[in-house]
Amino acid sequence: MNKKGWVIVFTGDGKGKTTAAFGTALRMIGRDGRVAIVQFFKPGAGEKKVLKKFGSLFRILSFGGGFTWETTRAENRKAVQRAWKKCGELLKNPKYRLVILDEIHIALKYKFLKSAEVIKALKKRPATQHVILTGRDAPQAIIRQADLVTEMRCVKHPFKRGVLAQSGIDF
Repeated sequence: MNKKGWVIVFTGDGKGKTTAAFGTALRMIGRDGRVAIVQFFKPGAGEKKVLKKFGSLFRILSFGGGFTWETTRAENRKAVQRAWKKCGELLKNPKYRLVILDEIHIALKYKFLKSAEVIKALKKRPATQHVILTGRDAPQAIIRQADLVTEMRCVKHPFKRGVLAQSGIDF
């Protein structure tokens, strides 16, 4: 049986990228696999509270003060550098069967990181480690490197009618 770790990309303008990644994390934990999640811009969403209950199988690390419009570009750049340093450690650690880089595509879009640097780290990770990268506007270089790419497309969303993000649904 071929036991190769996959590079998975969840991208697009639709809702559900992080949700899909966390669903995969739950599946991995259900198989006794360790999971680490690095959130590049989120200060700590609702899922963080419940997933701590999984103990040593799950680790979540949040960087940044919030969405890009809630902090300065300089603050975001520093947070991304701290987050990427932690990603480098996790992507070398074979005890994690799944590493999720939540909203990394935003860091790449704003040029806080370079795609080539991310691809280099992905290629050097343990052979059986799976990695999920989330966020809008995944760079083509990352998409080419990926084994599986899913694009979430917004068909209809309450936000377009002026309804704000909902606790427990959006965060």
